[in-house]
Amino acid sequence: MRWALDEVRREGATVGLVPTMGYLHEGHLSLMAAARADTDFVMATIFVNPLQFAPGEDLASYPRDPDGDRAKAEAADVDLLFSPEHDEMYSDQVLTTVSVGGISQSMEGATRPTHFAGVATVVAKLFAIAGPCRAYFGEKDFQQLAVIRKMVADLSFPVEVIGCPIVREPDGLALSSRNAYLTPDQREAAPVLERALKAGAASVRAGERDPSAVCTLIGEIIAAEPEAELDYVALVDPATLEPPAGILEPGTYRLLTAARFGIPRLLDNIALEVPG
Repeated sequence: MRWALDEVRREGATVGLVPTMGYLHEGHLSLMAAARADTDFVMATIFVNPLQFAPGEDLASYPRDPDGDRAKAEAADVDLLFSPEHDEMYSDQVLTTVSVGGISQSMEGATRPTHFAGVATVVAKLFAIAGPCRAYFGEKDFQQLAVIRKMVADLSFPVEVIGCPIVREPDGLALSSRNAYLTPDQREAAPVLERALKAGAASVRAGERDPSAVCTLIGEIIAAEPEAELDYVALVDPATLEPPAGILEPGTYRLLTAARFGIPRLLDNIALEVPG
């Protein structure tokens, strides 16, 4: 595969890479569309990566639809779909992993301590396979995007990481493969995440400058939904994922939250602009 991509580049073409775990939805397809618009040759990958699942998580039951995924990738005009088996990606005993410190340890990293090492390791392998490229990731997994950007910068991968906007259902629920787990009642309740984040942003537009008060408001709205079990709310710098040291100064921040709705934990986030 690498030789084929090298041949594409020798002909002067640019490569766009879209890593996924499959069960493709419109969010994934938006990444493929962005890659198609920006680059000459689009490679998408489908691999349910065991290293990013902790014991007891949903690796075995993670939704899969290989035939449907191939049809969707073809309809999205993907040039190459790479769907490796486990043995193609990992040996029997994986002794080398990639760990990105600091930025990976809060929020999702606190809840799932081994998750981002698994993500960074598989993405590093995909970057090594693809070679120089532009790689497209959704902003729904905003911390993952930040971790990958930091890994690329620290390890000098010849990759430009492109973050793409969240794709939502009409009622505001961020698209996710894990939405397939939701019962009808949970599905009806799940848009509370975006509503709460928007309420937090509205409070800032109304003059609130205390980050703790903004996060408390968001958490209270989510906690009031009987189907939701709140995990965290965070207000952070979008580059470092560090919370502000004091009151909110003018600038751009990110509001993030996660909550469990029965089986799935759902993530959401929005940009927060603090006016001068």
